[in-house]
Amino acid sequence: MSDALLDEFRKVVGAAGLVTDPQRTATYLSDWRGLFTGSALAVLRPASTHDVARVMEICTRANVAVVPQGGNTGLAAGATPVGLSRAIVLSLERMHGIRSLDAAGFTIAVDAGCVLAEVQRAAHDAQRLFPLSLAAEGSAQIGGLIATNAGGTAVLRYGSMRALVLGLEAVLPDGRILDGMRSLRKDNAGYDWKQLFIGSEGTLGVITGAVLRLFPRPRARATALVALACLDDAVALFGMVQEALGETLSACELFSERALALQCAHQPGLERPLAAHPWYLLIEAGSSLPGLREALESALATAMEHETIADAVLAETSTQRDALWRWREAITESERREGPSAKHDVSVAISDIPAFVSEASDAVEAAFPGTRVLAFGHLGDGNIHFNVLLAPGGNTASAQITAVVHHIVARFRGSITAEHGIGRYRRDDLVAHRSQVELALMRAIKSAVDPDGAMNPGALI
Repeated sequence: MSDALLDEFRKVVGAAGLVTDPQRTATYLSDWRGLFTGSALAVLRPASTHDVARVMEICTRANVAVVPQGGNTGLAAGATPVGLSRAIVLSLERMHGIRSLDAAGFTIAVDAGCVLAEVQRAAHDAQRLFPLSLAAEGSAQIGGLIATNAGGTAVLRYGSMRALVLGLEAVLPDGRILDGMRSLRKDNAGYDWKQLFIGSEGTLGVITGAVLRLFPRPRARATALVALACLDDAVALFGMVQEALGETLSACELFSERALALQCAHQPGLERPLAAHPWYLLIEAGSSLPGLREALESALATAMEHETIADAVLAETSTQRDALWRWREAITESERREGPSAKHDVSVAISDIPAFVSEASDAVEAAFPGTRVLAFGHLGDGNIHFNVLLAPGGNTASAQITAVVHHIVARFRGSITAEHGIGRYRRDDLVAHRSQVELALMRAIKSAVDPDGAMNPGALI
């Protein structure tokens, strides 16, 4: 990069916003899982939407590609500048303010670089709830969460990020600012362009701000961990508790005895909550009304009478609730400590989960001796993290395992990514598992908004 171009960038973002030192840029150039490492001419850290617009203008004129980056916590390498000879990383980390909060209207307006935990905290302080919750909430940024249409553990009740965004602000590749920071629940005036940017993974422009929905804060929660003999019972129980609890049901998280045993081995502070059973379901409901715990207890009692469940434990205190959730939240870390794995973030119809997990598990473990399937995830929205612990020395089989899993997902008319996104990690898989008509439409949208292909080249499309 020429000194003149660096000077142009420095005039826009200031000395604090221009990073060229290799030791400092290194953290921006690798993905969270350490699978991809790229290079960039510089890392730019703008402090305002107008700074972003000026940077985009300069990049367009100088033919420099732009890789937007939030907290860099994604699992699909969507924010890693791989294979790009002339690109910058555009980090939104300095744009971390909360612009406004309307408690009466149940909305909050934030900069794209605002960390999820800060949004949750601001909502809590206003006696409101921002429901998106995931393991990386202490570092994941709102812009990145929107760009990947993040899911998390509360999708069952509140929806994914797409359902939580009311308004959006974005900068187009040529530097024009799209100002849609509206807090409207109903707006039927033409195309809803913000939906193009939600899930676009930085390939259409740079998200710089958002208006998000807030909700009443639940005053009571009821949480239970249930042991089950089979996945058919898990699906049946989900139907029973959903009928009993209605819209108060916020989470229905599935994991296996293998996942629980793995945590016992790698998380010595955890104390087994139930005797060993093949499957477990973590159920949680939240409400501002009384009688929630009694409703859950009644539903579980009915399920016990029908022999749908084998055992259950209900949290009596918030400490016990946190301990039960730990069994779900620590799975990924325990898996990492166990060794390498082939990860799959797939979704199928809820009623198909038992058949899919059974067929895919049998196929993988038969074809690749020594592998162990670790299936867990969000039963309530059909999202299963079908991860495969690799046999010693089996790293080279990862691609073949993925091909088997995705082939079975396609047979069930599911999706190869439910919440992690495509990024660079699943780009070729997308081509294999979407129709030519769908791919042509994606490319047409990309070409219309980003005709020069400057936005996040190599990701998604």
